Amino acid sequence: MQSILIVEDELVISRVLKAYLEKVDFLVYQAFNGEEALQKFDELTPSLVLLDVMLPGYDGWEILKYIRQKSACPVIMLTALGQINKKLIGFHQGADDYITKPFIAEEVVARIKAVLRRSPEIIREHSLETFGGLKIDFKAHSITLHGIELKYSPRDLSLLLFLAQHPNQTFTRDQLIDQVWGMDYDGSDRAVDLAVKRIRKTLKNWPSSEGEIKTLRGLGYQLSVYE
Repeated sequence: MQSILIVEDELVISRVLKAYLEKVDFLVYQAFNGEEALQKFDELTPSLVLLDVMLPGYDGWEILKYIRQKSACPVIMLTALGQINKKLIGFHQGADDYITKPFIAEEVVARIKAVLRRSPEIIREHSLETFGGLKIDFKAHSITLHGIELKYSPRDLSLLLFLAQHPNQTFTRDQLIDQVWGMDYDGSDRAVDLAVKRIRKTLKNWPSSEGEIKTLRGLGYQLSVYE
């Protein structure tokens, strides 16, 4: 069963969200301040965190930073601050989505399901895959090359994990944006090109005889692996 950690200091909002999520068979945990959120995140390893920005103790940005230092667990920011600059801060720091109060509980549930569908851990049956010297642990969201762990931003990591879930399959930019950025992404598809460029740089020591991220002109990208 997938689990959701709700980090929200307003008791009524937290209870309403919990009721709606349990109705669709999520296991729901609650935290009401920053310190409790950090403790429960470490103890429970939830499938997704629904994170309010304005909290007593550590605020949502500090908690998001803590989570991103340890995990690629999906995080949806929940806040009454509707300014675009706040939204951009959240995405820059690694948030997967952003919902502004007031909201409809059904919409929150739908957004959670959408983000979880894009989460590599949900899609992959086998938790570990090896392509020559490249080892991918889908459960731990970690990638090592010749025994050295590679570091990625959450979005770049999600992109590489998605391609690795479907080796030797070609995906257009639009398909990758849908799977990794989400259907509500309204930026340029150049984001895919830039992410691939950054990923290729980290894989420069991966022998071309074992695999590569290949560009198929007019079609898209694929993670090509060779026996």
